Amino acid sequence: MADVSFNAYAALNSVKSAQAKGPSPAAEEGKNPVAESFADFKATIEQAEKTAVDTAVSGADPHAMVEALANAELVLDAAVTIRDKVVEAYQELLRMPV
Repeated sequence: MADVSFNAYAALNSVKSAQAKGPSPAAEEGKNPVAESFADFKATIEQAEKTAVDTAVSGADPHAMVEALANAELVLDAAVTIRDKVVEAYQELLRMPV
């Protein structure tokens, strides 16, 4: 089996840098929902990390930290579910007779 490595931060940064370069021809027709989802995922995780650090360092509102971490967990669960569905579809394609 092939060793597949995936760096989520590198993937999210590549989406961000692609958006910074300007709109692609596909983006002119409408926004890319996958790129927007990655950007939302990244923003949610970064917000949860920032809130957790603020709470640990300066004693900020612990309720806000719990809320941010719960939101990050929900987004992460959705991302894992989507990943599982993509892997399942890929495996189904591999099982198809040629």
